[in-house]
Amino acid sequence: MNEVIAIVPARSGSKGVIDKNIKPLAGHPLIAYSIAVAKLAKNIDRVFVSTDSERYAAIARRYGAQVPFLRPKEISMDNSSDYDFIKHFLDWCQKKEGRQPALLVHLRPTTPLREVHRVEDAVRIMRQDKTTTALRSVQEMSESACKTFEIEGGLLKCMGSRSFDLEASNRARQKFPTTYEGNGYVDVLKTVYIVKNKRIHGDLVRAYLTPWVCEVDSKEDFAYLEYEVSQNPNIVKELFG
Repeated sequence: MNEVIAIVPARSGSKGVIDKNIKPLAGHPLIAYSIAVAKLAKNIDRVFVSTDSERYAAIARRYGAQVPFLRPKEISMDNSSDYDFIKHFLDWCQKKEGRQPALLVHLRPTTPLREVHRVEDAVRIMRQDKTTTALRSVQEMSESACKTFEIEGGLLKCMGSRSFDLEASNRARQKFPTTYEGNGYVDVLKTVYIVKNKRIHGDLVRAYLTPWVCEVDSKEDFAYLEYEVSQNPNIVKELFG
C-alpha cells in the first residue's frame, strides 16, 4: 500500500492562546491552512484531522478534511505525545479500512504558512528513501545553540562547553557550528517503522531545511502572523484561492 496521508493534529484546550487551532487568521481558522496545503499537494492522497472536539471536527470537514472519529480525551492532554495520536490513527486505519498508509505527512496547525512545493518535495524525497527512519523539517537558528546559556546555582553556564567560564562564548559566531531547530513545517513518517518500533522519528532522521517560519505559541506569535499575511496577502490567496 503506497498511499500517502496527511494527518493534522488539532486538540482543543490550548492555554497560551485559547482555541488557537481554530483562531481566525486572515479570515480562515488556523487549522484550515494545514488542510489547504495538504489538499493542494499533488502527492498526498487524503487529509485527516485528529481532534477531540466536535466543533473543531466540523470546521475541518468544512475545509475538506476527513474526520471520521474523535480522539479520546486521555490522549488529548497537555502531556500527550505525538506518538499517542499517531498510533490511535494508524490503529483506526487498520481496524476500519484493513490497511495503513505507507507515509504519514504530519502537519501541525501552529505552523500555518507553508509553500505547497516544499511539502510535495518532502514527500517525494521520502517516497524514494530506503534508509532513513523519518524526515523532519528544521530551520537555521539565528544564533548557534552553542552560544546559549543555562543557569546553575544562580550562575551562567555555557551550554556548548558546559563551563562557567563565559569568555569562550564571546568568540565570533563564525567560530561556532551552525545549529538548527525543528519548526513544524512538515514531518514525513514511515508507517512500517512506527508500527515496528513504537516511535515516530527514530535515529536516522533526514533533515529538511526550510526558510524561517513562525510557530504559534503565544499571542505575540499570532500577532506576528497577522502582520505577515497583511504584508503578503498572496500567501492566503495561494492556499484558498
